[in-house]
Amino acid sequence: MKIAYLVNTYPRASHTFIRREIAALERQGHSVLRLSMRSDRAALKDAADLAENRRTEHVLEMGGRRLATSAFGWMAARPGQAVKALRLALACGARGAGGVPGTGGRLRHVVYWLEAAHVARRCKHEGVSHLHAHFGTNSATVAMLARLMGGPDYSFTAHGPEEFDAPHALALGDKIAGAKAVVAISSYGRSQLCRWAAPKDWSKIAVVHCGIEPGGFASPAPLPDGGPHLVAIGRLAGQKGFGLLVDAMALAAPALPGLRLTLVGDGELRSQIEAAIASAGLSGRIRLAGWQDETGVKQALANATALILPSFAEGLPVVVMEAMAAGRPVIATTIAGVPELVTPEVGWLVPAGDAAALAMAIGTLAATPPQTLRAMGAAARARVFARHDIDQEAAKLARLFGEQP
Repeated sequence: MKIAYLVNTYPRASHTFIRREIAALERQGHSVLRLSMRSDRAALKDAADLAENRRTEHVLEMGGRRLATSAFGWMAARPGQAVKALRLALACGARGAGGVPGTGGRLRHVVYWLEAAHVARRCKHEGVSHLHAHFGTNSATVAMLARLMGGPDYSFTAHGPEEFDAPHALALGDKIAGAKAVVAISSYGRSQLCRWAAPKDWSKIAVVHCGIEPGGFASPAPLPDGGPHLVAIGRLAGQKGFGLLVDAMALAAPALPGLRLTLVGDGELRSQIEAAIASAGLSGRIRLAGWQDETGVKQALANATALILPSFAEGLPVVVMEAMAAGRPVIATTIAGVPELVTPEVGWLVPAGDAAALAMAIGTLAATPPQTLRAMGAAARARVFARHDIDQEAAKLARLFGEQP
């Protein structure tokens, strides 16, 4: 089967799971055309991401004149379909004109309309039988409009929390109605999509997990002595809750002289988090390691006693899967799809937004015997390998793509 993957910005350092998914589909004999509106090449450090960037067509790099020529050339042969798609684009733009980040207004949706015509043209030229978009935001909008203009059937994966923060502005119900299939990455995510879909469309919403490659995770490194040594991994953004984690560290530190935290990632809140660390007197205990490639993330997990995830909003973070595959217990907040993966056998769940609860879980981790932590790590590996093997999950996707409507 020839499939096209559509992502707004691809690849990115945080989109390793998409790269793994595409690679798994290709191992199973499918051909994948990678389409993206724009590149993030200046921020890429991982060699695999740089190679993936070279495999990807970045639509906006062709320039406005060439894009318009391609789009209008396609529409000229399908004027009725083009007008119908434009009307839908303008209607979606009107919903997104209220200032919700990432939803856009009418003018932006006219651009999506042009992009969609070009995408439909490229899919036709390449013999693509199915178009799959990642994220229910503008990439799914382009896929929906492309279908109306003679492009292939489409599906999309909704990750959250963005789609669930602004379902009306993102026209989520329209996107589900027009799709051949819709993918949620957790049962929680499926429940949220059902809220905005007509009941007749619920059957097309399937749960397919993001995945990891079990072969990429050798036997776990020994747990470090002393500590506990925690690692937190993610973009330094408001939804990740790292400011709250600094508060939790300040609460836990007096009773745990060996407590350390490595924070892997970067983002717009770095200076704010640095200031919070200094204000709490934790500069000797919390290290900001910046962005790391896959090797660096694996090393950070190997050096840690456990992963800690203090997030306020998530889908189902791949970093939790990677920590479990590395044989590390997890402390996480009880949000979205996280409780579907993190059970009492593999870690601790705490209420979101509660620094005291996070500190208490850190204390419980510190008091847990090493042999128990190793058993939790073994249980974590078994659980994540059973639920998130990328080859198994990619096979589920291929079945959804290929099923007759």
